[in-house]
Amino acid sequence: MSQDNLIILKNKSTGEIYHSRKNKRKVDRKIELKKYSKKLRKHVVFKEVKK
Repeated sequence: MSQDNLIILKNKSTGEIYHSRKNKRKVDRKIELKKYSKKLRKHVVFKEVKK
């Protein structure tokens, strides 16, 4: 993956992170995705944070 396209998705309650890609030309808002949390053992919302 190209490093300039990578974004960090973080869950505030557990501090877990995921890496994902985003098309910055088409999407101008911050991304929120439901991903699996290993600590909570369920799907929770992960929000985009600054690098």
